[in-house]
Amino acid sequence: MLVLGGSALIAGAILTTFGIYREFASGGDSAPSLASQHRTDPGGVYDRPLGVVRAPVTPAPVAAPEPPLREAAYHMVIDKIGVNASVFPYGVDANRVPEVPLNSEDVAWYNFSAPPGTGSNAVFAAHVTWNGRAVFYDLKDVQVGDSIILRGDDGTEIAYVISDSFVVDPNDPNALSVMAPTSADVITLITCDGSFYYTGDPVFNGDYTQRRVVRATLSSLIKPVAAAAP
Repeated sequence: MLVLGGSALIAGAILTTFGIYREFASGGDSAPSLASQHRTDPGGVYDRPLGVVRAPVTPAPVAAPEPPLREAAYHMVIDKIGVNASVFPYGVDANRVPEVPLNSEDVAWYNFSAPPGTGSNAVFAAHVTWNGRAVFYDLKDVQVGDSIILRGDDGTEIAYVISDSFVVDPNDPNALSVMAPTSADVITLITCDGSFYYTGDPVFNGDYTQRRVVRATLSSLIKPVAAAAP
């Protein structure tokens, strides 16, 4: 019963404590709605009160390069743990909580983070369990040096090498920092870890005590011959 009861979890409402990322990244300035334009799934509705963490004001960045991958047209491949999953763009819900897939197979890329391959931090999230094993169930088993590939439907491939894997306390305001923009081209993967506990939430049933964060740095970008030609 514990297994069956816990299997309906998502990655523990993966980013509950990260639900104010836009406020964190912008220093509190107002911003337009970031609702997903490609999916209509509701967000992860863990409505515990969230504090506001403000980042120092920084100069406006220069224009980012054209994203090498088209939204909702690529897969995340992690051969080490047998992952080959479709990636879809997600935003935040009405409570500014990042949306999460309501299935076990998809990976969310957050449209308030950088598009992969454009020089900053592209943030992804997926479930560890959902009626059993989910796409990031074995994410804890990846190691420094393993590869993550984002493979576009047109043949474009962006390869990343894992540089770190660690857990954070979702109630620690410093956990927000994993979603902040970076000066290097990286991707950040987030799922649940630790122990499960019941909350009575009608959608997610419970939560996990920790979050698993995997960071990988850009290794190579390969475009198909036709796309690379002038």
